[in-house]
Amino acid sequence: MTEPASPHHNQLFTALPASVEVYEVGPRDGLQNEKMVVPTELKISMIERLVDAGVRRIEITSFVNPRWIPALADHADVAARLRRKPDVRYSALVPNMRGLEGAVRGGMDEVAVFLAASESHNRKNINKSTAEALDTYAQVITQARSEGMRVRGYVSCVYGCPYEGSVPVAQVEAVCLRLLELGVEELSLGDTIGVGTPRQVAYVLGHLRDAGVPLERVAVHFHDTRGTALANTTVALQMGVRVVDSALGGLGGCPYAPGASGNVATEDVVYMLDGMGVDCGVDLDALVPISLSLQTHLGRELPSKYLKAHVGHCDRAGRSVDSGAAPRE
Repeated sequence: MTEPASPHHNQLFTALPASVEVYEVGPRDGLQNEKMVVPTELKISMIERLVDAGVRRIEITSFVNPRWIPALADHADVAARLRRKPDVRYSALVPNMRGLEGAVRGGMDEVAVFLAASESHNRKNINKSTAEALDTYAQVITQARSEGMRVRGYVSCVYGCPYEGSVPVAQVEAVCLRLLELGVEELSLGDTIGVGTPRQVAYVLGHLRDAGVPLERVAVHFHDTRGTALANTTVALQMGVRVVDSALGGLGGCPYAPGASGNVATEDVVYMLDGMGVDCGVDLDALVPISLSLQTHLGRELPSKYLKAHVGHCDRAGRSVDSGAAPRE
């Protein structure tokens, strides 16, 4: 529930937006890191239920060579069999022109390219230098736009790199400006190893804004490794960011960033936004059964703090977690 206004409330939260877009990455960024391959039918059900819950932007898969990411080897089947809604933007990650061709055949509304602000991470993750990656994506972005697709650009390791440590903000700026120059509509800035803090987020976003990066074209993509993702998100929203990446249940991680935990959980983000009076259009109560069904299949507890609180509340009340939403405390 939204708290009543107070003098301190007015000082701290006057810049919060009225609404925010939640960009769901669980079906791609979340499931790609799971050791257990999720069946195609369950992936499709997960995506369709998330859309039914109000998600309007969702990354459904990655059109990559199955040898790279076996968990997403069924990308063509997922894209072909999905029941789509006209007011939803369905996205997919593509690493190269072959991936883009698959995305075109799959009828994607949007594709995403990805690289790091860190040279070392690019060489480990995509086996290219930063310059080589940008050269590859120049052709991909041009062709995608000619196909009528929107293009999003992921920039990872914005707040730190598992190989280099701190990443100079000038490197982040250079990659962001180049991607915008190449034609991406949106930049998603990733805290790949979850080291970012609110003050650092304010510094980086402020620097990018001053360098000519419009923050209304920026999304934030925080991993919650050290528990700062929601605080970082709050700062970003007050600085002008209007898109938040999140993953159902807190799924995810990074195979090239040892120790990095999952993405900030969609449930946790929606609960926070609801509590601050920021509309995101997603039904929090509808997310819980989706996470629970996935949790059962994976055979492990998902990281979402809201999900754990919900299950605990139902246990204390003697209610089945599948019988409906527990009252919010």
